[in-house]
Amino acid sequence: MAGSTGFTKAFSHVASGTFLSRVLGLVREQVFAHFFGATMAADAFFAAFRIPNLLRDLFAEGALSSAFVPIFKERLNKEGREAAFELAQVVFGVLTVILGIVVVGGIIISPWLVKVMTPGFGEIAGKLDLTASLTALMFPFLMLVALAALAMSIHNSFDSFAIPALAPAMFNIGVIAAAYLICPYMTQPIYGMALGVLIGGAGQLVLQLPGLWRLGLKIKFRPDFKHPGLRQIGRLITPMIGGLAAGRVNIFVNTVLASLMGAGAVAYLTYAYRLMHLPLGMIGVALGTVALPKASQQAALGDLDGVAETFHRGMQWCVFLVLPMAAFLVAAGSLIISLLFEHGQFNQIDTVNTYHALAWYSLGLIGFAGVRVSAPIYYALQDAVRPMRFSIIAVLVNLAANFALVPFLGFAGLAAATGLGGVVNFILLVFYLPRLVPGVKRSLVLWLFTKNFIAAALAGFMVFFVQDQSWIIVWGDDFWGRLVKVIIIGLIGLAGYILISFALGNIPSLKRDGSGE
Repeated sequence: MAGSTGFTKAFSHVASGTFLSRVLGLVREQVFAHFFGATMAADAFFAAFRIPNLLRDLFAEGALSSAFVPIFKERLNKEGREAAFELAQVVFGVLTVILGIVVVGGIIISPWLVKVMTPGFGEIAGKLDLTASLTALMFPFLMLVALAALAMSIHNSFDSFAIPALAPAMFNIGVIAAAYLICPYMTQPIYGMALGVLIGGAGQLVLQLPGLWRLGLKIKFRPDFKHPGLRQIGRLITPMIGGLAAGRVNIFVNTVLASLMGAGAVAYLTYAYRLMHLPLGMIGVALGTVALPKASQQAALGDLDGVAETFHRGMQWCVFLVLPMAAFLVAAGSLIISLLFEHGQFNQIDTVNTYHALAWYSLGLIGFAGVRVSAPIYYALQDAVRPMRFSIIAVLVNLAANFALVPFLGFAGLAAATGLGGVVNFILLVFYLPRLVPGVKRSLVLWLFTKNFIAAALAGFMVFFVQDQSWIIVWGDDFWGRLVKVIIIGLIGLAGYILISFALGNIPSLKRDGSGE
């Protein structure tokens, strides 16, 4: 029955699948770094992929999922499965029509888009043209990932979390396979990676289709733009798109500024951001994925106390898991980057530069993850206006910080400003939420953060101190030596964090409750 799965159990399913996907994502980045490093081709690929990715959050995992799930759950609870499936078919049809137009238009204007987003690329012969060609080739990925996100939303609404969590692994497998099976046969190997993106996107969708059929959903093309459920989704998604569009403006500005900072800047920021996304995806995104359908179910039944409990449970796990991850990335990020990427075309200078960006991104990790847990509560209550306003404020802070920090930190200042914006957004969401859900306690969130921050900071200092000891250094700087060092200091940091957390009473309860945990 929908809604019967306990929060912790559902989170463990999503986190496990996401962990596998993120590990494969790191392998994908390792493979990419080995073949392309921080070269012109890498810069061109990352910039090109970022353009359809800017629209991905608007039409896929971000706005679409957040607007669709509350309305779908409402229809499922009040009108039954047939009415809910009819809505899903309508959204599928409308999404196909709209994205078909967007993809074709994007392919046509890709040379103009690239000139606007990466003006610095024009100073290097062939770089602008290569980026435009890659952009046009990868634009259809937008439709594939959007339809995959719709499938994921339907699965999650029925408390089916495992397969959707595994679906992104298909994307990574497609790209990795392309590096070895397609790139060697291409005159310009980077085009093989772009084809891998399309293959991976298709795999992400196809993996979820059998599950939808088992639920009883028949895929039909019925683009009814006047359907009342679609109108509800439209009213909810419009302010979401406004907030996300503000964030996309910020990414656009970051890309422009990074393209003007010399060769490698875009790649350094991308490698660092992807590495930071391992804990963010495994924890923040997983918690938000579980919180949205659960809180939507509770909101549809008028259970605001249940919504508050879902939020508190999500925040408890968020701060407990994210803060030590952030501390570990700051304390041992350089060693982790050298282990994962420093081979082939990726050298020691690239490691140092990537770490500068990673350290600043990591300081904002709690903000990024906290937003992923907090915003779905608003969407479950069908309130998308306030998150939009808070997002716009955070973007303005981010943009101002860009110009304040870049003169001192260089390209790493863009990462620091992004982290600051995430923290501001998180604070605003938590501060206002009790007005909508009286059971939410700001003081509890602050207390959770304080206790876990102390434990994470102490564990981080342990890791930072231990990695320079002679009995660690002796393992050497080859791949296996670095791997052993990361494992040893990781276990030491984990043991220290668990012991300190136990002493402070930070460890979340795993006891079962009435919802199935």
